Amino acid sequence: MGHDTSGLVLVVEDERHIADLIRMYLVREGFGMHLCADGTDGLAAARSLAPVAIILDIRLPGMDGLDIVRMLRAEGNWTPVLFVTARDDEVDRILGLELGADDYITKPFSPRELVARLRTVLRRTAGTLDASEKLQVGAVIMDLGRRRVLADGRDVVLTATEFDLLSTLLRRPGLVHSRERLLSQVWGYAAAAGTRTVDVHVAQVRAKLGDASPIRTVRGVGYTADA
Repeated sequence: MGHDTSGLVLVVEDERHIADLIRMYLVREGFGMHLCADGTDGLAAARSLAPVAIILDIRLPGMDGLDIVRMLRAEGNWTPVLFVTARDDEVDRILGLELGADDYITKPFSPRELVARLRTVLRRTAGTLDASEKLQVGAVIMDLGRRRVLADGRDVVLTATEFDLLSTLLRRPGLVHSRERLLSQVWGYAAAAGTRTVDVHVAQVRAKLGDASPIRTVRGVGYTADA
């Protein structure tokens, strides 16, 4: 158990047997857990408890998970979110990721995999990078220690996942990264089905950077950062 993975995790899940299973594995791994069974309570808890991460079902009574994240992000709350969805379709996944979720997992899932994904998200958020390191490609500057991004001189707010994706590309300007490579390096797992996640996150980073974005698509291969 690493010191960077302890803390209170907010779980918003209305299926009791799934919530109990998640609790068992989180407690075993040294996390605290607060459970909410509906979206309205989940949003209130996210605001008041300052959890280290939120495991959030999409379909909830009261308020769905997408609305919860939309409201938190609008308030400037960037607590890492891992979505749980029962529907294995692209719509929920992409909507969730565009809202600033850090990852998702589809039911039925392995509790071990859920905890592994959570650990990866928390490692990213903790920022274990060299505090003095800065990267620059074109008009984009990344201060890795402060986790700050400037594009044409303006501050750009990125999620932990978006930040790590951009830094991976900027560390090796001109190198073409396949989607599978990015999935492995940034998300910490490899699955062909996950490459759509990479595309969605790249689109989000490009949109936030605007005209300053150095990210270029290499057709049929992946992505690169060019000055």
